[in-house]
Amino acid sequence: MAFNVLIVDDEIEMCLSLSELLTSHGYRARHTTLPGEVPGLLTEDPPDLIIVDVKMPVMDGVALLKEVKERSRSIPVIMISGFASAENVVRAMKYGAMNFYEKPLRIPELLNEVEQLARTNGVRRRVEPPLPPSFRVWSVNPRMREIFRTIDKVGPTDASVVITGESGTGKELVADALHTLSHRSAKPFVKINCAAIPETLLESELFGHEEGAFTGAHKMHRGKFELADGGSLFLDEIGDLSLDTQAKLLRVLQERELTRVGGSRAVKADVRIIAATNKNIAQMIAAGTFREDLYYRMSVISIALPPLRERREDLGLLAGYFLLQFNEQYSKQIQGLSPEVRQVLLAHNWPGNVRELKNCIERAVIFCETAELTVDDLPRQYIDYAVSEQATLANAYESVSRQMILDALEKSDGVKHKAAEILRIHRKTLYNKMKKLGLEP
Repeated sequence: MAFNVLIVDDEIEMCLSLSELLTSHGYRARHTTLPGEVPGLLTEDPPDLIIVDVKMPVMDGVALLKEVKERSRSIPVIMISGFASAENVVRAMKYGAMNFYEKPLRIPELLNEVEQLARTNGVRRRVEPPLPPSFRVWSVNPRMREIFRTIDKVGPTDASVVITGESGTGKELVADALHTLSHRSAKPFVKINCAAIPETLLESELFGHEEGAFTGAHKMHRGKFELADGGSLFLDEIGDLSLDTQAKLLRVLQERELTRVGGSRAVKADVRIIAATNKNIAQMIAAGTFREDLYYRMSVISIALPPLRERREDLGLLAGYFLLQFNEQYSKQIQGLSPEVRQVLLAHNWPGNVRELKNCIERAVIFCETAELTVDDLPRQYIDYAVSEQATLANAYESVSRQMILDALEKSDGVKHKAAEILRIHRKTLYNKMKKLGLEP
């Protein structure tokens, strides 16, 4: 069993940030934003460590600490808070907290303490998560969660998969997850970008060539199919394959064997195919530029990734994850994003999708010299875009009616951050709107 950490914080971004961090370092990590769920979690799956925020609604962290210690004094508890007053620290230590960390967290120190606890308990530290944590964790979008379930089901099989979606949506990350979950995971995972190799060389890269097959072929070359034998082959940008190469690829997939360029001997190819494209294959088939039989041979399973603009509820989570990542990379301790930055991110259309957001946050972290990211740290084009959309944002804010808020609260069982996600607005925006409408936040 891996070392099991339970995170309790009313901020979903902090829960997911710590979950990702701990999972990436080989620990099991669960989280909840509801302190009332903790007693049940202690019974169902007792954690080896609990990390608790001090300032939470309904039940504060110290009250939860007291309840945990009444149930099991042996479970170590680490407190975290953005309000690390002397009184909070004294109260936490009085009731049995092992340590107290002020936000922004000192990540190296926290990880070192978790590692020491794991060693003390004799619990195995390193486990490989079933999916890359940076992919699985960072979405609350229903379409993305359904994609995760599809990956869980399809990954262990040998079914061929075609992944579609705009550039930057995470197609290669899905391919990585599918291979990681498969029984082929210990075998090679070979990748080739079909758009990056000239047509004259692509056949040789895919299927290999014999010595003397063409000018410059001074020795035998094994292609990607042979290199991936027993494992998986990721064919990126299949929409750029010529019809001639498509025909040769179809033959290899049908016969499960290939012939090197300039050769005559058949070579077996035990390979699982995972393909991806940012093009509309249905339109290409209708136009006669992509073979329908090849597409259906490869697409036993199809996974369509939504663009970031269609899953805006994930912007805060993804930005928080990238902030944590670049804090560590650039030795910064930036606590979070200002409300103005969040509005700018929500206003942007993100044509480059998650990859663009990652680059945006990295640039902002590099230039940031304060405790939180501000609009001054962002590239100018994001601010200009947000200004042009300001009227639209204002109209969207005003359009959130009393009934819409009440409906969202009912669907979320009164959990306000979930209601904000349903309404696709920031939690603080929801609070402000509720106050304006005379609803108790």
